Amino acid sequence: MLSASIDVAPWYAHIANYLVTGEIPSEWSSQDKKNFFAKVHAYYWEEPFLFKYCADQIIRKCVPEQEKHGILSHCHENACGGHFASQKTAMRVLQSGFWWPSLFKDAHEVSKGCDKCQRLGKLSKRNMMPLNPILIVDLFYVWGIDFMGPFPMSFGHSFILVGVDYVSKWVEAIPCRTNDHKVVLKFLKENIFSRFGVPKAIISDGGTHFCNKPFEALLAKYGVKHKVATPYHP
Repeated sequence: MLSASIDVAPWYAHIANYLVTGEIPSEWSSQDKKNFFAKVHAYYWEEPFLFKYCADQIIRKCVPEQEKHGILSHCHENACGGHFASQKTAMRVLQSGFWWPSLFKDAHEVSKGCDKCQRLGKLSKRNMMPLNPILIVDLFYVWGIDFMGPFPMSFGHSFILVGVDYVSKWVEAIPCRTNDHKVVLKFLKENIFSRFGVPKAIISDGGTHFCNKPFEALLAKYGVKHKVATPYHP
């Protein structure tokens, strides 16, 4: 049983004493007893620590007064902290598995009394690195196409037209007798648009079989953007 001395007894002394001995202070009023029994069911004692089953269904260790400051300092300014405000500091304490009744109030006092936080204030945008938009690319949204060859003739075919999806790396390829724009248009209609849907963009090199009016007219009809890449930097 824990000592009842006011100087050394932690805030949970009465809870621990009741869980161990089943006794409560005789000087308590009926209202004090009612409030005590309403909350004591969430605690359990495992020598020499008291634990609480919190509202988020996580069991946390109850911390005595002399350990509060060390835990808050560690979660606010040491390796686990980043000089965040009181709410985030208190949440880091909860994530670490500790709890006490005045946690959020004490976290506010620590944040308010931190010298570095008071000097620097909130994070400013003065020295922030420029932000670049992230390109959201889904399956079959962007295709890269190019001709391979010429190869030694096989059944009258000397070229291969290849299309690669940038996300899944899915490959579509057809043999070709020539490498002109008519082959490209047929490939897009029959092998890409009809099977995988209309993409957002098509990337190719600057060859005349890709940069011509019929090809651009087809892409404009379906709302596809054409991006021309250099041969060595597609």
